[in-house]
Amino acid sequence: MSDHYYTSKPTSKLEKGLIKTRLRGREYTFVSGSGVFSFKRIDNGTRTLVEAMELPDEGSVHDLGCGYGVIGIVAATICPKLRITLTDINSRATSLAKENVARMGLTNVMVSTGDLYEPVREREFNVIVCNPPVSAGMTRTVKPIVEGAAEHLVEGGSLQLVIQWNKGGRILAGYLEEYFGGFEVLARRGGFRVFKSIFK
Repeated sequence: MSDHYYTSKPTSKLEKGLIKTRLRGREYTFVSGSGVFSFKRIDNGTRTLVEAMELPDEGSVHDLGCGYGVIGIVAATICPKLRITLTDINSRATSLAKENVARMGLTNVMVSTGDLYEPVREREFNVIVCNPPVSAGMTRTVKPIVEGAAEHLVEGGSLQLVIQWNKGGRILAGYLEEYFGGFEVLARRGGFRVFKSIFK
């Protein structure tokens, strides 16, 4: 049985590959590998979030559960004045993310390994973006992401999440209502929705 991508140290043999894609009007090539989420192609949820995410020109962004770095790297390239932090529980994912950051010569990106907000304990961000690991469990991962976001957002900062509506969308909407008092929908595409909630 292969590892679930939501694990700290995948034991499967690492097989690397390249993913070439176009996001936010730019061409990208990412190094990916087995044992991480959607390692053969950019998944539709990530693509939907990347195209819809709203970023400030300056400030800081946390790509939580970064995988091999797609969301945070796109943010770093389209808004070069931003400071981007990529984190993931999966050490193989963060290793690949570091490789992608280095390949692209980005100097405004930091990559750390750890579960949920553990690597950024004392830090606050203008934006937290995440394609949450729903298959690891809504109460195990998605609820703590929403619940903990307020401690890591500046006043007026936003949490932006993508989810498949028929695989936890209503539950996530309930979490956002409970902890943020509401949300707006930034995008709807192919069954996915991008939610944005503001910390006030």
